[in-house]
Amino acid sequence: MTYPDGPLPGHSPEQEALFEGAALTYARHRPGLPDAAVHLLADTLRGRPAPVLLDLGTGTGQVPFALLSAGTDLTHIEAVDVSPQMLHQARQALTPVLGPCTLTLVHAAADAYEPLATLPGKPDSGPDLITCCRSYHWMNGEAVLEMADRVATPGAAVAIMGDGSLWTHNADWTRALRELIQLYLGAERRAGARRSYAEPRRSYEEDLAASAFNDVTEHLFPVTRTWAPQEVLGYLRITSFAGAGLFAERHQAFEDEALALLHAHAVDGSLVEEATFRVLLARRPEGAR
Repeated sequence: MTYPDGPLPGHSPEQEALFEGAALTYARHRPGLPDAAVHLLADTLRGRPAPVLLDLGTGTGQVPFALLSAGTDLTHIEAVDVSPQMLHQARQALTPVLGPCTLTLVHAAADAYEPLATLPGKPDSGPDLITCCRSYHWMNGEAVLEMADRVATPGAAVAIMGDGSLWTHNADWTRALRELIQLYLGAERRAGARRSYAEPRRSYEEDLAASAFNDVTEHLFPVTRTWAPQEVLGYLRITSFAGAGLFAERHQAFEDEALALLHAHAVDGSLVEEATFRVLLARRPEGAR
């Protein structure tokens, strides 16, 4: 891994620090990828010699872990994140399932990433699949897609994926939880300690349409998740909108109220989330590089 001195290029110190110290909780409570989405990603690599994955905003390595666990024949993974703690968790998760696949962990902002060295087994080439899972909204999308065009192999795919959050989910229990968060932190959705969340000025589809990867298909995968009240609290601690640090000395009071609220809405001790996991799978048009 490379650890540059000072703030990472393309990222503010606030963004870089947002999930620091939460990596273990993140690994325990962040929902994984639905199997159907993993199979879709694996299919993009079928038939490609020595396939390479570049996972941007890898967090604890959920995307490469899911692909390797599904038997995808990757030869090399480049996993990029702004948090050394997240990369440490990614290494711990991925090492047991790597097999002959090699792994490079890169401490960098996605929009400032450049390959550190020649990719193993592909001296004149780059990644065949570039993924951003629940992370693209933190990035400079235009810069990320320009970089992707520079480094990706001919015929490579870019996958921008996500399924919202418990803030955006529309159910009785999530609405009540969101109102409680707003009671403590204010009406605006927080995005870390220093700012409020701002909707991207362009949609992901608009970013892709303006990029080299403008041949785009949308894939929607329904997901049903069942949460225990304590699991919801663990999840909230690693979000940008309800992380523990946002509440300061009021965090315990918030968690006590939130737990009571969640128990009141639970049915047989469980809370159900009906989500849609969306994958935008983008390629350069046929005949382009």
